[in-house]
Amino acid sequence: MENKIRHLEMIQGIINRMAGNSFMLKGWAVTLVAGIFALASKEADKMYFLVAYIPIIIFWGLDGFYLWQERLYRLLYDEVREKSENDIDFSMKASAGSHSGEWKYIWLGSVFSKTDLSFYLPLALVCAGIIIITHL
Repeated sequence: MENKIRHLEMIQGIINRMAGNSFMLKGWAVTLVAGIFALASKEADKMYFLVAYIPIIIFWGLDGFYLWQERLYRLLYDEVREKSENDIDFSMKASAGSHSGEWKYIWLGSVFSKTDLSFYLPLALVCAGIIIITHL
């Protein structure tokens, strides 16, 4: 039982790191977008404001990647949890396995997950609103 617990702890550590990375990306996205708008003036070219969308798109994709990896490691955690002590091989290969066709377990499905969509889409809409207000 000791090997199984150690293997599960290793996987849980990776899951925690992925969740932490996702949280940090959200913070950086807001910080960079706010910084771009703070540096821009009302007289700045409209194209300068569009630069604010670059970190949104990049961080949205990265956040989707970390969420995707987290989901795959949760599947691995469940697989290890159900294994017997003799079958523990300390493998850290996370794959969708039998869930490979499901939308939830592909990168694009994670990018358009409820959590990522509910954060990055409003951020993009706020950026659009600020651009419209400042250039009317």
